[in-house]
Amino acid sequence: MMTTSKRVLIALLSTLALHQTAFAAVSEQEAQHLKTDLTPLGAERAGNADGSIPAWDGGYTQSAPGDERGGRRSDPFSDEKPLFTINAQNMGQYADQLTPGTQALLEKYPDTFYLDVYETHRTAAAPQWVYDNTYENATRGTLDGTVPQNVFGGIPFPIPQSGAEVMWNHQLRWRGGDLEHADNWYQVLSDGRRVLISDAAVDEQVPYYFKDSNLESFTDDNSPFWKVLIKNMGPPIRAGQALLAHEYLDQDDTQTWVYLTGQRRVRRLPNACCDTPQPASAGAMTFDELYVWTGRLDRFDWSIVGKQEMYIPYNTNGFMQPKSDDEVLEKHHWNPDYMRWEKHRVWVVEATLKDGERHQAPRSRYYCDEDTWICVLGDRWDANGELWKVLWTATFVAPELPGVSMGAFGLYDLVDGSAFFAHIVNEKDKQFHYLEEPRSPITFSPDSMAGNSFR
Repeated sequence: MMTTSKRVLIALLSTLALHQTAFAAVSEQEAQHLKTDLTPLGAERAGNADGSIPAWDGGYTQSAPGDERGGRRSDPFSDEKPLFTINAQNMGQYADQLTPGTQALLEKYPDTFYLDVYETHRTAAAPQWVYDNTYENATRGTLDGTVPQNVFGGIPFPIPQSGAEVMWNHQLRWRGGDLEHADNWYQVLSDGRRVLISDAAVDEQVPYYFKDSNLESFTDDNSPFWKVLIKNMGPPIRAGQALLAHEYLDQDDTQTWVYLTGQRRVRRLPNACCDTPQPASAGAMTFDELYVWTGRLDRFDWSIVGKQEMYIPYNTNGFMQPKSDDEVLEKHHWNPDYMRWEKHRVWVVEATLKDGERHQAPRSRYYCDEDTWICVLGDRWDANGELWKVLWTATFVAPELPGVSMGAFGLYDLVDGSAFFAHIVNEKDKQFHYLEEPRSPITFSPDSMAGNSFR
């Protein structure tokens, strides 16, 4: 017969088994690294061995000359010249510091695609209250399966224990609490023709980063961590359409709605995740390709490959300076004269499709900047193991936050030669306006979306 002690032991082991996917917060002693050898957001403070990556000195927090809050952005590094250029001919000597996707683009467009590499500036910063919340998250935050617990107002896992934690750091990156911008979205066909998909007005709100809130109220209200409303002002065939999404830490709660002008009603999307084509991009991107990665993690196993020095798009305020989209977008790719590349340390995270799950891209890799946790580049492989898509974003300096944010983003399809560009703001007078006070929740409600649409 089984003794009482054996029954207790089996019960304890069963409980542990049920919670084996929950990653524990780090100890107070480990968290102290955020005040010594790590930055307040979790990056290495020190530079690299050869000095090509400098030490972090607090980031870029001064007012950028020429910046107009709510207007166009300036380039604080406009006087700098490239240190060198990487192209199809010399890429071999830099291969260890280039992603497979970047190398593939250099090979695919050898005559027109290249990387102008500039001096590295570690511009990442955040307000002190974000630093304080990040420290608290380090000692209290856990990951239950793929759902963050007990995190608010800062990077959730500044000392990550898993690939899934790195990806949540990207999704919960510091980006202010309320943002509005207008931009153009383009699909590029395989023959190089560019089609305007959307002339969009975009409103974003991040309740996770409401300065005057706290963990308890965020949790008690079951608030989404991010709300985004995309309204199509053009082209005429799509004018008046709109998409609204409420993203939750528990992705089972996430909700997405669309307003269709032909039906004059708001509809809830039943499967707004993963590899489902995303309506705001006219299906050119899937839901989980927006902003390099967005959405639920539970279809994949996530592993940290390591941390690596790599050349990535960074501090790309110069990309926003020309006043014509034609000037920054060429036939098959962006104009490399306006894309700034720097060497930074990135977390390399691999996603592998779980047994029994389905996805068009069963394997992906993401390259996430250590200073901001933004996954700046991503590579996706198809079911045949062929490198398929290159995902990217162009980060820019926003000293009024202060911080480094995601600007333009998109993808290149290496198989069929098409591409997609979103958040192209060159022809707009308002380039990423961070509001000082959050707007009413009504702004981000389905009823408001219907009331403010037209046609």
